[in-house]
Amino acid sequence: MTHYPVDTSVKPEVTGFFDEATNTITYVVKDPASTACAVIDSVMDIDYAAGRIHYEHADQIIDHITSRGLTLEWLIETHVHADHLSAAPYIQERLGGKLGIGTGISVVQETFGKIFNEGTEFQRDGSQFDRLFKDGDTYQVGGITAFAMHTPGHTPACMTHVMGDAAFVGDTLFMPDGGTARADFPGGDARALYRSIKAILALPDEMRLFICHDYGPNGREIRWETTVAEERENNIHVRNGVTEDEFVAMRTERDATLDMPKLIIPSIQVNMRAGHLPPPDDNGARYLKVPVDQL
Repeated sequence: MTHYPVDTSVKPEVTGFFDEATNTITYVVKDPASTACAVIDSVMDIDYAAGRIHYEHADQIIDHITSRGLTLEWLIETHVHADHLSAAPYIQERLGGKLGIGTGISVVQETFGKIFNEGTEFQRDGSQFDRLFKDGDTYQVGGITAFAMHTPGHTPACMTHVMGDAAFVGDTLFMPDGGTARADFPGGDARALYRSIKAILALPDEMRLFICHDYGPNGREIRWETTVAEERENNIHVRNGVTEDEFVAMRTERDATLDMPKLIIPSIQVNMRAGHLPPPDDNGARYLKVPVDQL
C-alpha cells in the first residue's frame, strides 16, 4: 500500500474560479508561506458552433496571479477532461510553470489516437507534458510538499492531488448531493472508481476536498468545497455502508442513461495534446475531427 506524506497542518490558500459554460471549477492554490502557487484544471473557452477559441476564463486566472505577485510553479491536469478544453499552454506561455498529468495519459492517448485516427506524428507517450505523475509521487509548490494519488475509474489517467489539507479530486467525486463521476468512457471502470474513491475517503476526516464540477442539484447554489468526513457520511453514491457491488450496479445502470458531454469531441482532441490544438492542415488552418459512430 502506498504511503502518502499527508500533512493537514499546512493550509494552502485556495481560490476557485467557476466557468458557467462548462460547470468547471479551476483552482489557484497558494503556498501560505511564499508567493508560489499552482493552477489546477484550467479552462479554454470555445464557441463550438462557430469553431472559435478565446481565453476570458484563463485571463481571469492570469490576472489573479499577476495582481497578487504570485509565482506559478505548476499547472496540473487531474485527467484528460471530456467536458472542457484546457488552457494550460496559454497560461504557461505567459506565466511559466511546469505542466503535469498522470502516467495513464499514454493509455488515453493510445485509445483516442485510434478513435480520431491520428497519424504516427501524434506522440502517445505523454511527452507533450513536463511531468508524468505516478501514484505517490511528490513535488513542491513553494514550501508545500504536494503528492499525487492514482485514482482511476472515470479515466485511466485520473489523479487526485493533495497539497497540505486540500485535495483536488477532479471528476472522481462530486459534492455529496452530486455523487460520483461516470465510468463509461473508453478506459473507464466502475469497480476501479469505487476503490479510488475509498482511497480518497481514507484521508483524514478534516481534509478539504475540492471538486472539478458542480451542477447545483435541485437548484441549490453552486458549491465546490467539501470534506472527507462529509463525503463519507452523505455522498448519495458512496456514503458509508454502500458496498462495491451496489456501487457498480448503480453506476452501470445510471451511466447507460447519460448522453455524451457536448464538448467531448473537441475536448479530448485538445486535452490529449496537453491543451494544444491539432497541427495545421496543408492550408495553414487547424481542424477538429468528428468521428462518426466511434464514441
